[in-house]
Amino acid sequence: MRGRFRRLVPARVERADIRTGLRWKLSAAIALVGALVTVVLSLVVHNAARVSMLDNARDLADDRVQIAQRNYELSGRPNFPNIKIDDPALPRELRHKVADGRRATYVTDRGSGAPDIWAAVPVKDGHVLSLHTGFTDRSTDILNDLDQALVIGSIAVVVGGSALGVLIGAQLSRRLRKAAAAANRVAKGETDVRVRDAIGGVVRDETDDLARAVDAMADALQQRLEAERRVTADIAHELRTPVTGLLTAAELLPPGRPTELVLDRAKAMRTLVEDVLEVARLDGASERAELQDILLGEFVTRRVAAKDPAVEVRVVHESEVTTDPRRLERVLFNLLANAARHGKPPIEVTVEGRVIRVRDHGPGFPEDLLAEGPSRFRTGSSDRAGRGHGLGLTIAAGQARVLGARLTFRNVRPVGAPPHIPSEGAVAVLWLPEHAPTNTGSYQMLP
Repeated sequence: MRGRFRRLVPARVERADIRTGLRWKLSAAIALVGALVTVVLSLVVHNAARVSMLDNARDLADDRVQIAQRNYELSGRPNFPNIKIDDPALPRELRHKVADGRRATYVTDRGSGAPDIWAAVPVKDGHVLSLHTGFTDRSTDILNDLDQALVIGSIAVVVGGSALGVLIGAQLSRRLRKAAAAANRVAKGETDVRVRDAIGGVVRDETDDLARAVDAMADALQQRLEAERRVTADIAHELRTPVTGLLTAAELLPPGRPTELVLDRAKAMRTLVEDVLEVARLDGASERAELQDILLGEFVTRRVAAKDPAVEVRVVHESEVTTDPRRLERVLFNLLANAARHGKPPIEVTVEGRVIRVRDHGPGFPEDLLAEGPSRFRTGSSDRAGRGHGLGLTIAAGQARVLGARLTFRNVRPVGAPPHIPSEGAVAVLWLPEHAPTNTGSYQMLP
């Protein structure tokens, strides 16, 4: 049972995903260290003070027994307060030392914790003079006051250290949160954001080193991506002319099955080149939308009917939007083409306000697309023959960014169905912005 409990606890803690802030960790660490240090110092100070007081008490008892010894040797009788001759209560250890002819002191502890101080000395006639005193009330009070002061000081140190840890941790946590927010903005494509400028501050610490490293990495990645984009655009641009010539030459061939095959592949190659050029332009963030006011439901109905009359369009709520009709049509047609290629009929398009939904009844989107978004030259299908080149959704997502819109993907599953149950279809949702996307550099077209 114990072994089973030990195996279950880590798994449950891991599933709980317990997270604590950096400032609380620093505060707890400082408080713990402060508590340990204060406890050790308090014990050391208490013991040192007690030993010092006992030494003083033993020295005083020794001085008194020496005075009593001299008086006894002169007068022959003990005439000093609290001096006894051959005290039967004399501790055995002290009695042995006196028997050896030595003057000595001895400390014993009583049950109450207050020590007893003994001093003894042998005299010439063979007797033993001894003095028995207790730890004075004043010394006990001093120790109690010292302990109280140490406790108060320890509590003050722990509370002050915790407060200092919270302040230091809050500052460091705030800088790290700013750095994380700036890094997320860089990851979303905002190339002008710099982590070092985002965290600010005058003090230089390891956070600045981390920010500079992230900025350097972002610059290096941006340069590599820009170089890749330029190479891709140049290659696609150089291929455009020979592919166009190849298509023209294929159209001059005599009719027949071979000619149809050549024309089909030449058209597919031209489409691929055009798509690659479009992706390169979208990656360069140089595209600008030409904004016009349109009725979204009417626009989608007419475009879908011209593209594929078999697709059902349902307008739940009409809305006037300001967008680029050409780019919106490109996004819509790419979503319809993806649904027709990878999904199953019926394909349904729903317009509700500023939201367009395209649904099919196929196996759904791949899990990596749902997790990471569209990626070029990745179709999610193991069959590479006649299944497309994976740029359709990438172009749709890029054109949506130019429009200032948001494109999301999800699969339709039965309510309460486990993950291994197949999907009942895929849904792509285009969320158009409420206001014209002027932050993308778009401009209004004159009517």
